[in-house]
Amino acid sequence: MVRRFANDVNTLDSRLKRLAENIQTLAEKDEAVMRHARDIISVRHAAAAELHSICAEFANSLNRLLSSAEVALDPPGFAPNAFQGHTPNLIQINIRGRILQVEYEATPELVSTEDFRVPYTLQGSVRAFNQALLDKNLVEEQLIFYTLERDKKLWRFFDARTYRSGPLDQEYLVSLMEQLL
Repeated sequence: MVRRFANDVNTLDSRLKRLAENIQTLAEKDEAVMRHARDIISVRHAAAAELHSICAEFANSLNRLLSSAEVALDPPGFAPNAFQGHTPNLIQINIRGRILQVEYEATPELVSTEDFRVPYTLQGSVRAFNQALLDKNLVEEQLIFYTLERDKKLWRFFDARTYRSGPLDQEYLVSLMEQLL
């Protein structure tokens, strides 16, 4: 009877030790998941600021070359708390009624590959239109993604009609605006 009791205690002790180890491992995994989520949120905020910076530099570059400021950027500045994680965010560039509208939002998951083959954490679109296009019910639209590539993170556009893709930069914005003039 004493021997059986000792075996039961040893079995219970070993089970408790395994359970404690599993709990410790689970706590470490949970902390890693939380750390990853915080990192992605930080990346999203930096990406929103970067996108606004690209648009602002485009508008400022054009305004420097014009005799009067003709290019309007809305919002004109980026505040760190301006990025809304769960609702669409808008940036609009207006040149005498020719409009580039950038809309973006966070993906439902921290990182996604659902609509683009490269992992991304923000998604949206760029719309280009003027009154003539609106009269014909036409709006040029291309998808945009903030991608998390192996060696770099960057904004990319994707044209679903042509499968053309590339960096979302000033050159890209120039090409879209040229189509509206």
